[in-house]
Amino acid sequence: MELGGTVGVFLGICFSCLLLVSAWKRMHKEGKLPPGPPPLPFLGNILQVKTSAPFKSFLALKEKYGPVFTIYLGPRRVVVLCGHDTVKEALVDQAEEFSGRGEIATIDRNFNGFGVALANGERWRQLRRFSLTTLRNFGMGKRSIEERIQEEAQYLVEEIRRTKGQPFDPTFFLSRTVSNVISSVVFGSRFDYEDKTFLSLLRMINESFIEMSTPLAQLYDMYSCIMQYLPGRHNRIYYLVEDLKDFIAGKIESNQATLDPNNPRDFIDCFLVQMEKEKGNPSTEFNLKNLVLTTLNLFFAGTETVSSTLRYGLLFLMKYPEVEGRLAKLWS
Repeated sequence: MELGGTVGVFLGICFSCLLLVSAWKRMHKEGKLPPGPPPLPFLGNILQVKTSAPFKSFLALKEKYGPVFTIYLGPRRVVVLCGHDTVKEALVDQAEEFSGRGEIATIDRNFNGFGVALANGERWRQLRRFSLTTLRNFGMGKRSIEERIQEEAQYLVEEIRRTKGQPFDPTFFLSRTVSNVISSVVFGSRFDYEDKTFLSLLRMINESFIEMSTPLAQLYDMYSCIMQYLPGRHNRIYYLVEDLKDFIAGKIESNQATLDPNNPRDFIDCFLVQMEKEKGNPSTEFNLKNLVLTTLNLFFAGTETVSSTLRYGLLFLMKYPEVEGRLAKLWS
């Protein structure tokens, strides 16, 4: 019994020493990092961050450490930028230096640095250049896409009229509209609003973003080195994204079977043509994996971000009815 107690004490001391050594090494590796609150071993500064409203915690830390400071979310080191001017300086004035993507542990298993949205370095540059050029060729930023948006907006208006003035959740109304504009460019056609496959895709996208926002997913981002081996709800995101990848892969197979290199119909066709052009180039980033994941990036991220922005727009119009009234007059 005494031997067991001695071993327990010895292991406890060893564990404490490891934590202290880890903390000491981390403090001496910081170099020129911005100032910030001292972190606890393993926990970092998570006890100082309100999970329900982290931005409030960041604003409080800004008052003490300035608009740029360092915190640790568990073992993960994070530099926080607070305020419009600070963010503009980083993302606009020094855009090249800050163009890299950080890790998003919840979906890194799905993407592994492939696809335009999560790539870095030369891969990102090649995919971004191609994507922007191709999207512009299909009308993005031009009058032709505006006409496509107006056409889709009419479908949205008809769907809203069918509610006959009853309360409704606009989430799927807006998601279907935005996604169809993206689909017309990426897949070459739109979906019917009642298409079961289409509705299933939108539900998976919506559920993925909900799952990524849960406390468990945020915990996974901090402690992925441990949690990736544990069962639980945090693994749901992986399977949702894999199902979306399977859908995109099916679309690509269909395009490959009917491809006319002289008459590309959509983004997928253009990428397939570019793959053929560069198949002899060992450093090319135009491969099937990047095609699947870049297409998913456009469909997945584009649908959620724009539809969420529109929902916030509706919310603000409800809060400021005088602005809504002015818009109604302009529309009429």
